[in-house]
Amino acid sequence: MTTINTNQDYQNRVKHFTTLKSKYQATQHQDSSPSSLLYLILRKVDLELELSELELNWLRENQLTQTIEIIWVQKFRNGELKRLEDEFSQLKAKYKVTKSWESSLNSFLYPILWKLDQEGNLDHHEIQLLRDNNLSQLVEIAQDMNNFAILKQKYQATKYQDSFPDKVLYPILKKLDAAKRLDDSEYEWLIDHELFETIEIFEQQESKREEELNRQKELEIQKELERQEELAKQAKFTQLKEKYKANKYFEPSVASRLHEILQKLEENKKLAYYDEDWLKNRGLKQTIKIAKELEFKREFIQLKGKYNADKYADLSPDSDLYIILKKLESENTLSKDELEFLQKHQLTDTLVIANQQYAASLKHKAELGQFLNDSEIEWLQNNKHEDIITFAKQKHFSALKRKYGLIDPTLPLEPLYTIMVKLDKKERLDPVLVVQLIEEKLLSRDGKITVAHYRLEAEFLEQEIKRTGHKWHIPTASSYWRKANEAEQALKLTNLDLGKIKENNLKSAISVTRGAAFRDIEQLDDAESCAIKAMEYQPDSHQPYTLMGAICYDRYDYEEGNDWFEQAINRGADIEDIDSEIKRVIKNTKDEQKRHEAAEYLLKKDSKRYAWAKAYLKKQNEKNKICV
Repeated sequence: MTTINTNQDYQNRVKHFTTLKSKYQATQHQDSSPSSLLYLILRKVDLELELSELELNWLRENQLTQTIEIIWVQKFRNGELKRLEDEFSQLKAKYKVTKSWESSLNSFLYPILWKLDQEGNLDHHEIQLLRDNNLSQLVEIAQDMNNFAILKQKYQATKYQDSFPDKVLYPILKKLDAAKRLDDSEYEWLIDHELFETIEIFEQQESKREEELNRQKELEIQKELERQEELAKQAKFTQLKEKYKANKYFEPSVASRLHEILQKLEENKKLAYYDEDWLKNRGLKQTIKIAKELEFKREFIQLKGKYNADKYADLSPDSDLYIILKKLESENTLSKDELEFLQKHQLTDTLVIANQQYAASLKHKAELGQFLNDSEIEWLQNNKHEDIITFAKQKHFSALKRKYGLIDPTLPLEPLYTIMVKLDKKERLDPVLVVQLIEEKLLSRDGKITVAHYRLEAEFLEQEIKRTGHKWHIPTASSYWRKANEAEQALKLTNLDLGKIKENNLKSAISVTRGAAFRDIEQLDDAESCAIKAMEYQPDSHQPYTLMGAICYDRYDYEEGNDWFEQAINRGADIEDIDSEIKRVIKNTKDEQKRHEAAEYLLKKDSKRYAWAKAYLKKQNEKNKICV
């Protein structure tokens, strides 16, 4: 029985040994006897007993390296619980978790601390779990670690591996993020840890900070300068108010309207009208007075410069030179005394300018065709400007010819220019000039010179009638009004009570000229009445008969008209005068057909005497051809 048990025990040991060799990867060892030292070693290992150095050396000698490794792993595993507890304890200490908190390895805190320590961040759920368990300090550490990681990334300090917010780098990075300066020890720490990118960022901040400081200093300096400038302006403003008598207006600000106005005065500028109104409305009369004085001086200085009179020092308002220069500025002629003033004070340049300017003004006047008066011509003669005189006469002559409707370019300057000048000045012509007009056949024309001359003569005789009461001027003046194409004036003049006049010949003459005036305005019945009265007053005078002949011709009654003309010739009328009157009637006839009939009548009556009438027939024939 004992032998069976012993044998069974041995077999069990062999199986056990085989199992252990397999378990600890020692199957390569050939000895399977339970008496093998390997069996002892594996049994001790399996029971978690320490091996001696002798036993370990035996395993090495037999090249059981895998077995040794398994033994070491198992040994390590046997101490894992202790290590886990130690690590948890260390993590709690590191992250300032109080001792009162549970230390079970099954706690949710262990993996959170492990993740936080290894990865440096927690998710929202994990943070909330900490808050729910009143671990606010740990939440703050987690947030600091997260912030630390962000700052390291931001300031290029990621080569610093520790994720726990230490006492050096984390404060440094927070300083950088707040744009604060680092002290020397912090700067040296960055150098020691070779965080050169972080140092570069810091130096960039320092550069910007320096720039900002410099800018702030510049702004402060600028503000101080502006303050000083403002004070200086205010002081200057006070001086200006004193200088220009404006102290009564209390206004200290240099931004005021008063300062603007006084600054203009100080800069010797002219005040605008609204500036003066502003001063006037505030009662600053003395300031306005000073402004006027400055304006006068400014003007005077400008005039002296313009007319080369700077050597004359006086700038007073009543200066004779100022009056002279103002006259020059207005292009007026200087008087003899004024010219002597310039000569006396050796202002020869001014004198030359004055003469040149005046001569130029007279020439411009001439260019416009305006008349130069006697004093102007005398001045030009005295100053040897005969060329301007000649030019002025030519220009004025051309202007007068246009005015009086003379288009003939061959007309001589004299005496026609003298005549037109007198007429233009409404001066009567001397008898010699009238004769010259007649010689030039200008007075017989129905032109503007004729009208102007006879109007002047009529006006003169009317004045003489008023002055002397001489009534024989009446028919002459009436005749002149008619020649001036102003029949109404003739009728007005001859509208008299002839009963108060004794001389029949005068009454006849007045009646004839009045009748002729009625004829001029085509009131032929009134003209006839006047002619009949004239015949009654003076039957032997040819003039009433001539008037009647003309009236008949105006009515196209040529036969009766010729009878009256014959009676006029019998009473002394000149045939040439009669023919001239007939010619004038035909010429003034407005009806072309009637003019043609009159011309035919006259040519049939006496083709030689009335040969001039052929021209009217010719005109009518040409007109008829055009119509055809």
